[in-house]
Amino acid sequence: MVSVAFRRESDDEHKEPRFELPLPPGPNLVTARGLAAIGDMVERLERAVAAHGEPTDDAARAARDDDQRSLRYWRTRLATARLTAAPAEGVAGFGARVRFSLAGRERMIDIVGGDEADPAADRIAFFAPLARAMMGAEVGERVDFNGKVEAIEVLAAEPIPE
Repeated sequence: MVSVAFRRESDDEHKEPRFELPLPPGPNLVTARGLAAIGDMVERLERAVAAHGEPTDDAARAARDDDQRSLRYWRTRLATARLTAAPAEGVAGFGARVRFSLAGRERMIDIVGGDEADPAADRIAFFAPLARAMMGAEVGERVDFNGKVEAIEVLAAEPIPE
């Protein structure tokens, strides 16, 4: 008689389960640029999934599964996207390009949706602490940030150019 300890149906039994990509909490606000980027991502992933066909090995199956998982995420993001208009000229908010002074240094950022955010390119998510501090502030106004009173001065705010 063979011990049960030496019997295994497949290696798949012992792999970690693959969970869905987590959706960020809160509203899915997007700019027109962000909405287009999400649409492009869905199209790219749909083509990639179709190109996989029926995988013949574990690596190809894993690649297909990853693309399908990503496609489900991006389809959900597209379905829940709320195209949001930029605020009026002179007001910092979602969809605005804001020039400001912080700690004696002048910077400029675009306040965008979470999927569009790219801090290295000065595109900050509307829920990031820096963006939240400036939301609703008008040109010339000083706002508190990072525990410091009036740490930020809003110098200019305009809708993000297309």
